[in-house]
Amino acid sequence: MSNQVLNKIWTSSTLPATWFKRQVQNYQLDLELEQRIKEILVNVTTNGDRALIELTEKFDNTKLSEKELRVSTKEIQEAYTHVDNKQIIALRTMKDKISAFETLLFSQGKFTTSIDNIKITNFLNPIESVGCYVPGGQASYPSTLIMTVVPAKVAGVSRVVVCSPPNRGKSISPLVLVAADICGVSEIYKVGGAQAIGALAYGTRTIKPVKKIVGPGNKYVTMAKILVSRDVAIDMPAGPSEVLIVADETANPKFISLDMISQAEHGCDSSVGLITTSKKLGVEVQNWLSKLMSTIDRSSLVLESLRNYGFIITCDAIDKAVELANIFAPEHLEIITKDSAQLAVKFTTSGLILVGPFSPVALSDYGSGTNHVLPTGGYGHVFSGLSSLDFARRVSIVEGSKKGLIQLNNQLKVMTDAEDLPNHYMAIKARLESENNIK
Repeated sequence: MSNQVLNKIWTSSTLPATWFKRQVQNYQLDLELEQRIKEILVNVTTNGDRALIELTEKFDNTKLSEKELRVSTKEIQEAYTHVDNKQIIALRTMKDKISAFETLLFSQGKFTTSIDNIKITNFLNPIESVGCYVPGGQASYPSTLIMTVVPAKVAGVSRVVVCSPPNRGKSISPLVLVAADICGVSEIYKVGGAQAIGALAYGTRTIKPVKKIVGPGNKYVTMAKILVSRDVAIDMPAGPSEVLIVADETANPKFISLDMISQAEHGCDSSVGLITTSKKLGVEVQNWLSKLMSTIDRSSLVLESLRNYGFIITCDAIDKAVELANIFAPEHLEIITKDSAQLAVKFTTSGLILVGPFSPVALSDYGSGTNHVLPTGGYGHVFSGLSSLDFARRVSIVEGSKKGLIQLNNQLKVMTDAEDLPNHYMAIKARLESENNIK
């Protein structure tokens, strides 16, 4: 095995023009991939359950009957026999922490205020149905189920559906099924990939369509979400996982190396990077990565990810590191510097910011109560992480008064004249001239 783990070692002055481009941006421009996904979506729309069964056999190597597409109550109950008590407690704790944080966040969207004698009430109406995609394949992700389902439940969504690819034994991970049960989800389907997104968007005999689709996935899932977004709402085009670490000479190189490795094990297309003001730290991280590679599990997967999409950038000043991080817009940003907390406010495009040496990505994945369904591929420039607010519509109620109309009369007259809408002002003037002085 070569000692060279990372192929991309740069200084800020030698960065290639496309250094911040990701693989996700490449495949979103892939016309061949787009055509393949369109064909799958048309197949699902045209042939329904039959297409789901055929595509599941083709891509997941398991043949289901129509009755087996939906996970049964018996299968959920049986899943508990394959999960130990410590795991059940951990899942419940995670669910409770996410619920507490999301409830607090959701409450901020409800308020009543008065401006210029006009009463305004803002409230939130839940979306009526949501589909949550939970990836499978190389690993099971009960945490993703919790992160997508709990905010929807907090928002009051009445129908929450889960889709996840089955294994060759015609089942979904017991951990995922137990997590679904803990979160109060009973409508679970053994369907993955682009075909699952098609079923959630357009419906089949077994799976009724939903109003919004959320959750991360591979390039096929992401492309499918982008294509169906013309017809149904989605959260964001979430692609391969990412971490960017901004560090100075005070950081522990072993901590940084392990954080990069932990993110790289998500898949061979994960992006992991370090931007540092310390040349010494950069060299030490490279040495630690090489040293750890012979001791870690899943080393082949991690090594492929690091070599393809791992990088280290050295720069002269912390302000330059902030500038580069804001250009990159990472899913997860770790700040490990002597003034991490003060520096954090300067980062404006990250999906989630983790401050200090004791805040690894794994903490936010499983224990902080924050959501780990976050914008990737640079979408942090315009998207936020998933939350309960994404599962509701904001509605404002306006209650005017005659006093308020009098107070705003000049402004209203100027604006209706400016836009040449005289009848708009007539509707206001009639109220001002009325003898109704109740309000």
